[in-house]
Amino acid sequence: MGKKLLARFAAGIFFLMSISVPRLFFAQESSSVGIFEGHGDVGTVLQAGTSEYDASKHSYALTGSGENMWSKSDNFQFAWKKWSGDASLTADISLVGQGGHEHRKAVLMIRQSLDADSVYVDVALHGDGLTSLQYREAKGATTHEIQSNISAPAQLRIEKRGDYVLMWLGVPGEKLKPSGAAMRVSFSAPFYVGIGVCSHDKDAIEKAVFSNVELKEIPRAAAAEQSTLYSTLETIAVESRDRRVVYSVPGHFEAPNWTRDGAAFIFNADGRILRLPVGGGQPQTIDTGFAVRCNNDHGISPDGKTLAISDQSQGDHQSIIYLLPITGGAPRRITQKSPSYWHGWSPDGKTLAYPGQRNGEFDIYTISTEGGEERQLTTAIGLDDGPEYTPDGKYIYFNSVRTGRMQIWRMRPDGSAQEQVTSDDLNHWFPHISPDGKWLVFLSYGKEVEGHPENKDVMLRIAPLKDDKVDGKIEVLAKLFGGQGTINVPSWSPDSKQLAFVSYQLIPRENPAK
Repeated sequence: MGKKLLARFAAGIFFLMSISVPRLFFAQESSSVGIFEGHGDVGTVLQAGTSEYDASKHSYALTGSGENMWSKSDNFQFAWKKWSGDASLTADISLVGQGGHEHRKAVLMIRQSLDADSVYVDVALHGDGLTSLQYREAKGATTHEIQSNISAPAQLRIEKRGDYVLMWLGVPGEKLKPSGAAMRVSFSAPFYVGIGVCSHDKDAIEKAVFSNVELKEIPRAAAAEQSTLYSTLETIAVESRDRRVVYSVPGHFEAPNWTRDGAAFIFNADGRILRLPVGGGQPQTIDTGFAVRCNNDHGISPDGKTLAISDQSQGDHQSIIYLLPITGGAPRRITQKSPSYWHGWSPDGKTLAYPGQRNGEFDIYTISTEGGEERQLTTAIGLDDGPEYTPDGKYIYFNSVRTGRMQIWRMRPDGSAQEQVTSDDLNHWFPHISPDGKWLVFLSYGKEVEGHPENKDVMLRIAPLKDDKVDGKIEVLAKLFGGQGTINVPSWSPDSKQLAFVSYQLIPRENPAK
């Protein structure tokens, strides 16, 4: 009897050992591989990965399993080096083989720790060619991304400068350049810099080859006058908070409107008004006649047929509001007094709202689209700016500094019932209400910032609306380097699911990472 029990026990042990169960690996210090100090699997994987260096080819071959690198934890093979200070990591990356998951990933990564839920930023090349800057801002937080408008680049770089991490990409035959994707994430020294692979399939192993790998220490960003400004038009999805680069170039452009048919963006650059397809490409200049000194205060009529611009070409060369066909044409002057800066259009298409400076004070005014006399709505001491109608026409939202900091306010279209909407230590500008009336978005500066200058750390913040009033917690929609030009005018998508904005980067002209 004892022998039978022993045999059954042994059989049970053999059966348990034959079952494939998840194995928990942590990337601990191990033998170095090329320039990297160690390697191993981060998170929970079914099959251990590998990291190998081919000295003859100066390349790294990594294999990795793992269900994903996303959400609140990651599972992948990681070859790493501890680092302090700013750095750039560059490589040519190729995923080996066909038929794997379309979202298998090969990455260049900066990571705070080897914990599965660590803070990180990576430049991720996916199996289907999608390339994105992925990031987790806080330990255990949800991962988000900024998708590039470049698919399957030949060369990739991740670059840390201060609290910003940037993605550089190079298409075949061209040198590396900033992709427009940048995220503000803080790391404490020391942290980890390295390369990684995730199969995005817990039962599979994928392989990637990293060649021409270069890890460099770089100095902090140069002064603005020693840098090239890059402007990037991005969109962000309200539900996921994920972003996408639509258009990025060296130079300065501002303030996207999203056309009523959802097909294009309209923005200003060098005094002209440009139109860009939502899918990207090259912008085309809209004919605005004599108006060739347009600023960033422009917008589209509710029926989508007319464009309002604010231009400084004539008269005293201060901003004047004009209307013209959205396809281009001769501008028709609306405001006789200047400066006047367009900001809002009533839902019935008959009235414009704008700030104007009169007798040394900036206040909110309205005027008929046929012109005529303007109507003053605010009289408080201090700057009032950014008026925008709610979709039902019952209120005008605006920003005012009358209580000491710039805050969001609202009032009736006749100027009555003025009331403060936000009240905190930050400075808020340019309230924009979604077309369905459910969301309020605005731009927030730090408490130390006066006015709405360019090239600052700013946030897009969002709050739910009910009955035209904030009805819930104000949350951060996006962190970016921007300010003036980021979101001066209405830029919601027609379906209220996305928002367009402009972010900026200052790239040193003689980039030591090149």
